[in-house]
Amino acid sequence: MVTFSDIYEAMRKEKYSEQLQALPRKFLLDSAQYFAEKKEFLSKEEDLFSDMAIKNKKKLENALSSFRDLLRTRKKKILSLAFVAAEVGISKKDFENLLGFEKDLFEEVVRSLENAEKNLGTDMDSSQKEEKRHKLVRFLEHVPEFLNFEGEGIGPFEKGEMANLESGLIEILEKDKRVEVIEED
Repeated sequence: MVTFSDIYEAMRKEKYSEQLQALPRKFLLDSAQYFAEKKEFLSKEEDLFSDMAIKNKKKLENALSSFRDLLRTRKKKILSLAFVAAEVGISKKDFENLLGFEKDLFEEVVRSLENAEKNLGTDMDSSQKEEKRHKLVRFLEHVPEFLNFEGEGIGPFEKGEMANLESGLIEILEKDKRVEVIEED
């Protein structure tokens, strides 16, 4: 059975330690039982304003607060562990101090971080491809203002003038022998 002192001590150890602390195997179940018993005891209290009732209510509030702090601190540590695992590529061996739901959280966060890293690479590749869509050209003759594919006006351009244009526009202008590509990517 867990007591207020056990919950508070677990929170204190977790808060002031860098490493994830080991908790008893049935800590969550025992804590839930402790909270249920305290709530039931308070609900049976006839005089809610007696000194004993006020002390018990305050003790329950403190225990709940300590329990929440404990879980919040553990989650922060798990996020740090997952970040290190995703960045450094250390094996995702089961960390013996993780509770069941914490192991799931750890694995899910590592998976999300790895996916984000893959997406970053994909986004960088596609942005480089987009950059290659533009090329530097020289106009071989005067070209009046025209619209690009987004409907925006471009130009006019004089003979010999250079511009960085989209590949699709360049293809059209090259067919009409109005530009020559200066710089190929």
